[in-house]
Amino acid sequence: MSGLPLKLIVGLGNPGEKYVRTRHNVGYWFVDEISKRHGGIFRAESKYQGEIAALRINEDVLWLLKPTTFVNRSGASILSLCSFYRITPAQILIVHDDLDLEVGFARLKLAGGHGGHNGLRDTIATLGADFWRLRLGIGHPGHKDLVLDYVLQCASASDEVLINEAVNSAADLLPLLLQQGHEKAMNQLHQRTKF
Repeated sequence: MSGLPLKLIVGLGNPGEKYVRTRHNVGYWFVDEISKRHGGIFRAESKYQGEIAALRINEDVLWLLKPTTFVNRSGASILSLCSFYRITPAQILIVHDDLDLEVGFARLKLAGGHGGHNGLRDTIATLGADFWRLRLGIGHPGHKDLVLDYVLQCASASDEVLINEAVNSAADLLPLLLQQGHEKAMNQLHQRTKF
């Protein structure tokens, strides 16, 4: 089985110190973990409207991107880097918070809708929908009127532990995803994260 030919992993989040530990920034948490594990160093790049890092996992060279356009305007940042490096949507993994998954779940999928996530909505409007997604569960506050405040708040200590466990489980499986493909990585990820 061939590996998934990823060239770019994008963590969605908001820039600035006050957002660092908020639920909406779990995409940043993931790419920060990948960078730490594999020797990437982020640097600000105004032409890509984000922070980027390059790293190698096995024989694969990957770009990491943290758009600094705020979550709701992520598409322009992603498009600018993809255009320069000729990266197609099928070579992109977008990592984002997901209200529809319980805290501690992580799920990998290809394509689909935005599910109400404005960062995905903007990315789909810019690139189309045929990119990979890593969905990191943050749970739901219980009513749609509470969602905006909820995603911009820090997770509780217990929820942060579960989110970080999901981030680490997904990070553990990235080399497998690149080498052996999505089916094996998805099966292991879905077994390892909370049910």
